[in-house]
Amino acid sequence: METTQILERATAHHLAGEVGHARELYERALAIAPDDANVMFRLGVLDMQGGAYDAALGWLDRALTLAPDCARYHFVRGQVFVAGERFAEAIDAYLQALSFEPASADVLFALAAALQSAGEYAAAIETYTSLLALEPTHVDALNNLGNCHRQQGGAAAAEAAYRRAIEVRPDDANALTNLGTLLEASGRLDEAVVLLEAAVRVAPDSPCGLVNLGVTLHRRGEFAQAAVLLTRALELAPAFPEAAYNLANTLHALGRRREAVNHYQRAIEQAPTHADAYNNLGIVYQEAGSREDAAQAFSAAIRLRPGFIAALNNAATLMRTLGRIAEAESHLREALAVDPHHSVTHNNLGNVLKDQGRLEDGIDCYRRALTCDPCNVVAHSNLAYALSFQAEHSQLLLDECRRWSARHEAPYRDTHQPHSNDAAPLRRLRIGYVSPDFRDHCQTLFTLPLLSHHDHEQFEIFCYASVTRPDDLTQRVSSHADVWRDVRELNDEQLAQMIRDDGIDILIDLTMHMADGRPLLFARKPAPVQIAWLAYPGTTGIDAIDYRLTDPWLDPAGSDAWYSEASIRLPASFWCYDPLTDTPAVNALPALSNGYPTFGCLNNPCKLSDATFRMWGGVMREVGDARLLLMAPDGTARARLLERLGQQGIGAARVSFTPFRPRAEYLRTYHQIDVGLDTFPYNGHTTSLDSYWMGVPVVTRVGDTAVGRAGLSQSANLGLRELVADSEAQFVATAVQLARDLPRLSGMRESLRARLAASPLMDGARFAVHVEAAYREVWLAWCDRARRMAQGKHDGSDGIEPSPEPRLTMRSAALTLRG
Repeated sequence: METTQILERATAHHLAGEVGHARELYERALAIAPDDANVMFRLGVLDMQGGAYDAALGWLDRALTLAPDCARYHFVRGQVFVAGERFAEAIDAYLQALSFEPASADVLFALAAALQSAGEYAAAIETYTSLLALEPTHVDALNNLGNCHRQQGGAAAAEAAYRRAIEVRPDDANALTNLGTLLEASGRLDEAVVLLEAAVRVAPDSPCGLVNLGVTLHRRGEFAQAAVLLTRALELAPAFPEAAYNLANTLHALGRRREAVNHYQRAIEQAPTHADAYNNLGIVYQEAGSREDAAQAFSAAIRLRPGFIAALNNAATLMRTLGRIAEAESHLREALAVDPHHSVTHNNLGNVLKDQGRLEDGIDCYRRALTCDPCNVVAHSNLAYALSFQAEHSQLLLDECRRWSARHEAPYRDTHQPHSNDAAPLRRLRIGYVSPDFRDHCQTLFTLPLLSHHDHEQFEIFCYASVTRPDDLTQRVSSHADVWRDVRELNDEQLAQMIRDDGIDILIDLTMHMADGRPLLFARKPAPVQIAWLAYPGTTGIDAIDYRLTDPWLDPAGSDAWYSEASIRLPASFWCYDPLTDTPAVNALPALSNGYPTFGCLNNPCKLSDATFRMWGGVMREVGDARLLLMAPDGTARARLLERLGQQGIGAARVSFTPFRPRAEYLRTYHQIDVGLDTFPYNGHTTSLDSYWMGVPVVTRVGDTAVGRAGLSQSANLGLRELVADSEAQFVATAVQLARDLPRLSGMRESLRARLAASPLMDGARFAVHVEAAYREVWLAWCDRARRMAQGKHDGSDGIEPSPEPRLTMRSAALTLRG
């Protein structure tokens, strides 16, 4: 049989996939013609297809010794190198082939692809461009050209290449997907969805296409539809870890935590090095309260991807929650070593340092966070709040909050929608309360007395709860609402629309610039009247918040200029308190059995200013046998506090500490304290009321800010004005005198709980009447303004369009309700 016939038969077997027969015939042909380069080439192709790359290269090299100018042999040699991921050698082979066939589209495309795989994007772009000059409609080249531009950060050039590919072939799934994912990455979600939906129509059973569309719908907040697509992708490709991972993300967003955990675990089983899945699994565990599982997940993510900034931040947040402050700080320092300009990390480090009492360092971190990202609204809120702990005058706080407004609220001012609420002055009003803390949280000590005493005939109560882990107190709070909305999965715009749809007349912010607050919700002005109350009695700086609740002690006459809101002075107290427990009982004065008095302060260490320590130093020097009990996390925080106390002459032997504890154990700590010492310039608020409940009087000093007059407000409402000092010297004298008069101190201990229970500070019914009177008063003002504006528009007296958002602007006057 002639060689030609043998090759024809071998080729037929080769094309039919009958590898053994093909090889046998090729080798027979080579035995007849030992110098036939074409047979060697075919054997090389056969070995390449079988994965025997070294053998394939051997045949191709022999063929090239016989035909060194054969572009085809060089080209296939390059293909073998690419299959073995030896891209540099592949590039050399393609260049050899190109030297013999410079206009070969196949060689140009292969060369460009090899350059792309080797990360030589500029050279790849040049080569794809050369190819497209020869074949302008080469869709694969256009797609890959776009991918190269994308790798180099050239989003505009990438978009242009993808669009050219779609012009050539409108139903090309790759081009549709590439452009769709590019637009998704740049935040152009609506355009991306259109393209990715088209890609899915072209290839409805492509798991990748379904995942891409699902991820984009997730980003657009369409979680239910995203879950359908991602579930379908996983049905088509059960071993597709990215499908499982993204489905878990969507289930998490839908609040289906248990299912999310299952799918994160599935992704990890299929891809054991999936650091992102571990990180997000940790987040779900943390939200569910499974803290040990969360810690293990975050640790795995960090181990798999050293320097994983998101996981380091999440681990730090968890450690902070667990009181393991040193570990939290260590994680954040590690993250900053990776990216010194990471705004979120600077913010989180600020929180950790503030918890240790390192307020100045914390404030510096918040400022660094804003330098790195001026739009970091959380860091700016943290800065505004942190400044209230050190500011001895309100001007500093107002200035920072107004800067907050100028930076973060301003973009929403032109987006406010008109309110169509019925301007009937005496109708039943819809009141909305917004909070993440309708749960086992100190805020509930104050919301329950109000909510449980509302007049539901006059007021319909809505609660908008962003509670991560609802508990028994969540149920208790919800029982006092006419309408309860779980809004944790809604963003600010979605929640604003819900509030508009609910027809809320007066919306109350209970969190302000504190953790998990929603200041940008209020910036959108979803209700005609908005009021700030409870978190702290300072200013928000937000123009869209019309009023703030306060009292005559926190804000005496002449203080209104320090607030962006109009002040409403409740007749007695800003607070109405319920300890939510009658245990533990008040114990006997510990000094009687100890033989020495114990001063104490269980406030957060961030309130322990130098001014505070100077006052306490004077007290401790005067009462030489006294002890001091403070609350602080273990480790460096306590060491630093002891160092600062030592500078005031208070030795370490006289100081003891207690950690942050659950409420029952925390209240029991007061059994060890005889006299409470307040902080300055930020007084104790909840902690002082807890102290009174446990029979421990608190000596306080009055400051010039609202937060520095909390002790005055509470003492005045208790009829204990003698515990209030107007100077450092008076503070020392008052505390010393009280500690030295054990009969008086013992009598106060026995009577304080009953005194507190009988005071306005625990009269929920009275407090609710006063708050409701304020609501009705501001509603009457809004109705009057709305009516006048409507009349002005109807009369056309001045030809000026009324503001689309009628509201009271009261920045220099205050509304004082009479008791």
